[in-house]
Amino acid sequence: MKLIRSLVFEIAYWLVTAGFAVICTVLAILPGKRPLSFGLFSYGRSIAFIMRFVTGIRIDLRGTQYLSRTPSVLAAKHQSWGDGFVMVATVRPLAFVAGDHLMKYPLVGFILNKAGAVVLSNEGGEEARTRMAASMERLKKDKRHVLIYPEGHLASPGKKFPYKKGVYHLAHDLDRPVIPVATSLGLAWDRKSFIKRPRTITVEFLEPILPGEDKEAFMRELEERIETRTAELIATGNGEE
Repeated sequence: MKLIRSLVFEIAYWLVTAGFAVICTVLAILPGKRPLSFGLFSYGRSIAFIMRFVTGIRIDLRGTQYLSRTPSVLAAKHQSWGDGFVMVATVRPLAFVAGDHLMKYPLVGFILNKAGAVVLSNEGGEEARTRMAASMERLKKDKRHVLIYPEGHLASPGKKFPYKKGVYHLAHDLDRPVIPVATSLGLAWDRKSFIKRPRTITVEFLEPILPGEDKEAFMRELEERIETRTAELIATGNGEE
């Protein structure tokens, strides 16, 4: 049954994605960011819908009280390709930092540019820092929350990659608080597995952290909060429904 549901999801996923690629391209041509923002939000909601009703993956959202109208930087754990859809479907309006690997897909580059995304190399380092700095003035005028994945990679449940300091520079330069985001979505939608497992997973927004002047202390606290809470969510979410 899981194989059949996963196959139906895969078909629906690509049909919905192809349809919204065309829709969002048209919306990106229109003046302003609101039409495209609505299109991306609708895309995220559509994927979340088929995740629930086709594969049985239910999202338990927690800590949404921290998503105030004051723009913040969302620093999220990245376990699954589904992470981005959940965030786009939950946080509106939302800007995001995207990896340059997304630029290889047709129409995506045009949509990302119109959406005001900051496109960085996953290798990090000085080049990525320079490209981010070039976007600071535009982002300072933008009142949207900004999503970034500090690890820059998908990590299987229980695993992690080194946290890159770009999240600190982004929040510090924008003078915004950082909201850590923990998740257990990888238990249901694994980054390598075709099979989607029916279960309730949790995406939790944690108490904001101010970047301050001590970069190393901020990075330690951010990583500890995200990894500790993520480990707790994974430990209590191992059973399939």
